[in-house]
Amino acid sequence: MRAVRYSEYGGPDVLRHEEAERPQPGPGQVLVRVAGTSFNGVDALVRAGVLQEVFPVRLPHIPGVDVAGTVEETGDGVTGFRPGDAVIGFLPIVDGGAAAEYVLAPAEVLAAAPESVPLADAAALPVVGLTAWQGLFELGQVRPGQRVLVHGAGGAVGGYAVQLAAQAGATVIATARDEHADRLRSYGAAQVVGREAFGEVREPVDVVLNLAPETPPELTALVRAGGIVVTSATPPEPDVARGVRAERVFVRSDAGQLRHLAEEVDAGRLRIHVADRRPLAELPAVHEAAGAGKLAGKTVLVP
Repeated sequence: MRAVRYSEYGGPDVLRHEEAERPQPGPGQVLVRVAGTSFNGVDALVRAGVLQEVFPVRLPHIPGVDVAGTVEETGDGVTGFRPGDAVIGFLPIVDGGAAAEYVLAPAEVLAAAPESVPLADAAALPVVGLTAWQGLFELGQVRPGQRVLVHGAGGAVGGYAVQLAAQAGATVIATARDEHADRLRSYGAAQVVGREAFGEVREPVDVVLNLAPETPPELTALVRAGGIVVTSATPPEPDVARGVRAERVFVRSDAGQLRHLAEEVDAGRLRIHVADRRPLAELPAVHEAAGAGKLAGKTVLVP
């Protein structure tokens, strides 16, 4: 099979589109014929070697933790999936990824793919959709009637976060660049302000979900007493006097939550936004664009 992989840590130039051995499923594993994968920031960090202690991958390594595809074969003990089933999943980071024609997946990380979108586009859902869900509802405990601020809402996680919070009955304020404003309003954002226009947020919020590379200190002051700042970056200091907490979201694979998100897509309540679609051979260019800060939204790659 053809795959993009690297045999040493380094920059995007270590990625090679080459022949690789097609894997065979063992007990509890599913062989998936890949329809699409997508780029996530963790792919670049692992490739650069800065996460070796946390995610010690075996070289050569195939990146790509998001997968959408069809079941090709199942290993011993696998129930619930059969050849031809359309599936999505968030793959273990240390195992071989989906930047290939085929990938092995533990059966427990897979969920049925949404049927209302092209299968390759469904690869834009797992990691970022789960990040938004876990940040809002596991850590933020968002409830109907609350006010939620999504900072950095124009990116891949932010689009899902705005939709999910609005669907949960929250009033959503989003910070984003002007080119994302109309899309975010269509997702249910009640107010869209500039990335640094915190002064335009006139009333306190119950939950902040920060998706920017850093957590601006101004965010804590926007949270009402007893609220929380959830961030994908380094958390700010909590405001103990007002009971404002701060938590960092570390996304994990969860097939049950992913199944729910796919059902929301098919019900028309959650929209998948794909900023770009490219052939898998262009993955090195995608990594390079991401490193230069020129990758906006979710990029899907198709073998």
